[in-house]
Amino acid sequence: MGARIRDMSMDEKEAVEKLHSVYGQMKEELAQVIVGQEEVVEQVLMAIFCRGHALLVGVPGLAKTLLVSTVARALDLSFKRVQFTPDLMPADITGTDVLEMDQETGRRNFRFVEGPIFANMILADEINRTPPKTQAALLEAMQEHHVTVGEKTCHLPDPFFVLATQNPIEQEGTYPLPEAQLDRFLFNIVVDYPDGEEEREIIRRVTSPGEGEVKALMTAEEIINLQDIVKRVPVGDHVIDFAADIARATRPNSGEAPEFVKDMVGWGAGPRAGIALISAAKAHAVLRGRFHATTGDVAAVAPPVLRHRVLTTFNAEASGVTSDSIVEMLLEHLQPKEEIKI
Repeated sequence: MGARIRDMSMDEKEAVEKLHSVYGQMKEELAQVIVGQEEVVEQVLMAIFCRGHALLVGVPGLAKTLLVSTVARALDLSFKRVQFTPDLMPADITGTDVLEMDQETGRRNFRFVEGPIFANMILADEINRTPPKTQAALLEAMQEHHVTVGEKTCHLPDPFFVLATQNPIEQEGTYPLPEAQLDRFLFNIVVDYPDGEEEREIIRRVTSPGEGEVKALMTAEEIINLQDIVKRVPVGDHVIDFAADIARATRPNSGEAPEFVKDMVGWGAGPRAGIALISAAKAHAVLRGRFHATTGDVAAVAPPVLRHRVLTTFNAEASGVTSDSIVEMLLEHLQPKEEIKI
């Protein structure tokens, strides 16, 4: 049995209850614009409350852009969309110095013009369509929440999130994200096709007059406060052990890796995976109104946390074994220990 778990204060519990309540309202607000995709919406919100970034993978036409812009409106955050193209340059994202002349003195001075990255929520649309040099321009922003232009360091607004989209079908003329950049995304969220009834509802809405209005339910200051609350959610030692066991078991050269991982995984998850599992598990628990995270929460968030961090071998891909399959097999192999009563 692990060490005793710290109890949350009354103020923290009230904040958790408020977030749980607002989450219910937010789902209702988003449902006015977005049909279905409840799991995708939840994972996007979990990433936001964990101070993380998310990669949304899905074919065109699944309302990924609409989803992100609607969430930004519901959270009252500034939103910018960047369409990534092969000719996009780093300065097109971060901004650049512009030479201006003072009309009164005749002196010339450089003035920094902010790029689209200076917003609370950035949608990097089709991020794999731009060369690595431009993709790398996001790395400093995603990790450090600031950008450096020349000798000047500019801090980004707080909170700050990058939600990037990828088309999994058309790969011609694309530049796959390097593992170092993929690892900086908390989640890899799969946006799937709607079911039959949802698709019929989408057709009805889009071809009918009127559009649902989404009202803001939070402010940026409230989001920052709730991010701090989520970080303080208590976690038992056995839950941390379970997250570490999962991350270590994905590494084919590790002694803890089962045989199927050694056979089918070329590269496993790094230390960020365990951190992401616990952070996401805390948000998963809070959105359900609970005051502590469990091994069940870790198991629930394992697929979006690990699917872009576990790279399968060529033989596995040829056999139809995906990263999701590996994660599912790992969860069956590492059955969560019985929860400690709190």
